[in-house]
Amino acid sequence: MRSRQRMFAAVMRLLLKCLRLGRRRRFRLVRQVEQLWHYGHLCLRSLLYNSFTNGDVVLDSLFEPIYWLVDHVTRWFGVVFVALVIGLTSSIVAIVYICLLPLILQTYTPGWICWHLAYGHWNLIMIVFHYYMAITTSPGHPPQAKNDLTGVSICRKCIAPKPARTHHCSICNRCVLKMDHHCRILLPPMLQLLSLVIPSSVALALGALTLWHAALITRGETSIERHINRKERQRLQKKGKVFRNPYSYGSWDNWKVFLGVDVPRHWLTRVLLPSPHLPHGTGLSWDLPPCVTEQRAPLLAI
Repeated sequence: MRSRQRMFAAVMRLLLKCLRLGRRRRFRLVRQVEQLWHYGHLCLRSLLYNSFTNGDVVLDSLFEPIYWLVDHVTRWFGVVFVALVIGLTSSIVAIVYICLLPLILQTYTPGWICWHLAYGHWNLIMIVFHYYMAITTSPGHPPQAKNDLTGVSICRKCIAPKPARTHHCSICNRCVLKMDHHCRILLPPMLQLLSLVIPSSVALALGALTLWHAALITRGETSIERHINRKERQRLQKKGKVFRNPYSYGSWDNWKVFLGVDVPRHWLTRVLLPSPHLPHGTGLSWDLPPCVTEQRAPLLAI
């Protein structure tokens, strides 16, 4: 009886020893796998380490092939859009002269005929003149001599300083002073022309874009700056601070700056009549425009 008990105890000790050895080997194997994983991860990070790298840089790198495709394809969209606008404008003018004008001359009174002729031709002259100026006037670029150029950041495509409110344009393939999307140039002629002949749904969409850009003009910011200012406003709000756009002079003054109205007579010579005047400022410095009556000091500049 005792011999059986001793044998059973010996077997149990052997079994426990085997279990301990198996558990140790298993733990040792897990530790080795963890060490190899951490070592490999450290090696990979050491090869790709950059103190300026973040999630945005990684996403930009992943989407770089798409950016390249867009930069080389959308560059031709401007030519296509300009040709479409010219063709559409010509067709509408032909339809008005061939179909609508004879009907107006037969049915309207002399007063209404004079009004339609005066307003229609004024509208046509304004559309053609301003669209021609929009597609032929340079948007403004930073000077080539960068010795005295003060920049707030560096353009990673031009590898050059970027002045305030300057951004790189993939269509122009260079930095543009006070850059905004090209749709702001194309939108007003397209809205005025297409709203006459296209379905109401498209006209409503273009009308909504026009209202959106009118709101941006009222706030004194571009659509690009809208996103930048929103992030800055949220960041400062978490710190209990208030953000104010340093380039906004108030709703009414922002519209006068946009239209180029420096003195009262400019409402006639620059708004109601074709005018080739350039916008205020050089795009490098942001002095107070002549139309602004009082200086509004911002709490925080961008």
